[in-house]
Amino acid sequence: MSNRYAALVSWENNIVGIGGDNPVRVQSMTNTDTSDYISTAIQIKELAQAGSELVRITVNTPEAAKAVPLIREHLDKIGILVPLIGDFHYNGHTLLSNYPECAKTLSKYRINPGNVGYGQKKDKQFSQMIEIAAKYNKTVRIGVNWGSLDQDLLAKLMDENQAKPNPDSNEEIIKQALIQSALESAEFAQDIGLAPQNIVLSCKVSQVNTLIDVYQRLDKMCKYALHLGLTEAGMGIKGIASSSVALGILLNQGIGNTIRVSLTPLPNEARTQEVIAAQEILQALGMRNFVPSVTACPGCGRTTSTYFQTLANDIDTYLRKNMPIWKQTYKGVETLKIAVMGCIVNGPGESKHADIGISLPGTGESPSAPVFIDGNKQITLKGENIAAQFQVIVENYIQQRFGK
Repeated sequence: MSNRYAALVSWENNIVGIGGDNPVRVQSMTNTDTSDYISTAIQIKELAQAGSELVRITVNTPEAAKAVPLIREHLDKIGILVPLIGDFHYNGHTLLSNYPECAKTLSKYRINPGNVGYGQKKDKQFSQMIEIAAKYNKTVRIGVNWGSLDQDLLAKLMDENQAKPNPDSNEEIIKQALIQSALESAEFAQDIGLAPQNIVLSCKVSQVNTLIDVYQRLDKMCKYALHLGLTEAGMGIKGIASSSVALGILLNQGIGNTIRVSLTPLPNEARTQEVIAAQEILQALGMRNFVPSVTACPGCGRTTSTYFQTLANDIDTYLRKNMPIWKQTYKGVETLKIAVMGCIVNGPGESKHADIGISLPGTGESPSAPVFIDGNKQITLKGENIAAQFQVIVENYIQQRFGK
């Protein structure tokens, strides 16, 4: 990843480096009506506080474009300086031209070359957007999507393929079209005047194996920063599993500079789930730390009580809730490792490997819970207030170790 161009996306004093030697960044997107600037600002705040380092918003109407400066103003007032990305389709050239405050307020633009325009209008409208980005020194993600590929390019490649003695599969041609569209658009953007370090590429599909193949090829063919993500990961466990496999394989190969887990939320489910999923992928790979990790056993016949499950969940919720405050006060607290185990089989061993660990009593075991700190047994908790006592121990440890 270090041989990539390094882009800087910023707002005021919050600078987010993408590519180069910068860490892989977590990105998310709102699902509010952008013209409703209050609701959009509230959701951006939630995503940013959950750990999203860049937030994309839809800019599809004049009303949405007018709302962008209001959203930014509202966020600035409450101290949320996360850079905003404008997502443009079909009419982005018009909106960026007609609403210069929107163009200046956004920190980054996302352009899909498959629906910028068609026929003779395509190059003109693409050029118009790139010229504005270059004028204001904005980073642009050229985001190709297999659901909205450049139909002229795809038709051309299909025709050429059919003329071959041994034609490739349609899937192979689509892969080639994705990559070619991204690279040709990036080259065109540079010709217009956009610096290469201000270009990020993505080639999004919905199938895991296809995504891996496309990015492995793209990685070898350019030095632009790359954004990873399945275009529609799906709901719940399916979406998280698909994204984890696809992104995990690519990231482990050193491919990818920003990521998004595009989960379909359940009705009324927090949009922040996609941010947490992306963080957990990076944390599981040992690439970044965002929140203290909580190791907990899955449970078995020895752990018929749900006590350890409740405690593990409560501790994890408590840590995430306090991280926005702690990261300002306790430097390095995100590296903390906690173990909440349910019986004596692996409980003491896992607890010793963690910074703080507790081994709760399993079925038929003595109703006591030894607590290990930095590998050494420090105290044994008993009674009905084990959870509250353990939380106090965690709080004291954080203050003593990271408060310095």
